[in-house]
Amino acid sequence: MYDISKIKYKNPVLVSGTDGVGTKLKTAIKLKKLDTIGIDLVAMCVNDVICLGAKPLFFLDYYATGKLKSGVASKIIRGIIKGCKKSSVSLIGGETAEMPNVYKNNDFDIAGFCVGISEKRKLLPKKNIKHGDIIIGLESSGLHSNGYSLVNHMLDKGIIKLSHKVKNRSLKNIILKPTTLYTDVLSIKSFDKVKAIANITGGGLTENIPRVIPKGMAAEINLDINNLPPLFSYIKDRGNIKPIEMLKTFNCGIGMILILDKKDLNVITNEIKRMKFKYKIIGKVVRSKIKKIKYIL
Repeated sequence: MYDISKIKYKNPVLVSGTDGVGTKLKTAIKLKKLDTIGIDLVAMCVNDVICLGAKPLFFLDYYATGKLKSGVASKIIRGIIKGCKKSSVSLIGGETAEMPNVYKNNDFDIAGFCVGISEKRKLLPKKNIKHGDIIIGLESSGLHSNGYSLVNHMLDKGIIKLSHKVKNRSLKNIILKPTTLYTDVLSIKSFDKVKAIANITGGGLTENIPRVIPKGMAAEINLDINNLPPLFSYIKDRGNIKPIEMLKTFNCGIGMILILDKKDLNVITNEIKRMKFKYKIIGKVVRSKIKKIKYIL
């Protein structure tokens, strides 16, 4: 139960999101590090709700396993609680299911559900996105929760190794870094000037940015694919992965994008700096009759 009677909205709209952490879970099990995967679960759901301009209110989780192991479950739940606290979301319930005929040995899966609220007139994306609008990218903490099927394949084949150093840090210590929670974006004083937000998850930049681009327009992205953050460069070089494949598999260092009018750029970026988010301008909106995204590589 969640009491919304004291939330003052004229025309409230409830926004919901559900997601999991994909095969990052397999990596976490392999490394026997399960204390942060719950943060990823919260972030995957909360960040999607933010993309509609909604304030996340509450979260529920689903934990399914062949046989419940309290030590494992407690680590997952602690991560979920930490993620909820970080994003100021109430954890109001969940479900734990034991299914021995479905999950074997140490296998389990988790899913999350988040509900948020927004004024109807403030929902994103807005309809006034136009040619020349600026696209800024907020820095990701790492892989977030996508691309792990390829990462796990590379680990299994020995193409990448947990003992390898990536900018003086072992891969083992950075590969599971929790997904960034972007809830503070909603606290930007000039948030009303933001025209659209896209969460860069499965499908990378290639599939997620077009979701908020209107008909007749495209996102023209100027990203130095040869100068990616160290972890992405390491994966790209070790796997000999083509740039276009990197861009549709990984976030490539950009966890969330915002679209705004050029005249509002300084105001909003100054506020983003105060929120301690690192960002960079990665492109602009241009007229286009065919593609929804174009790369300048």
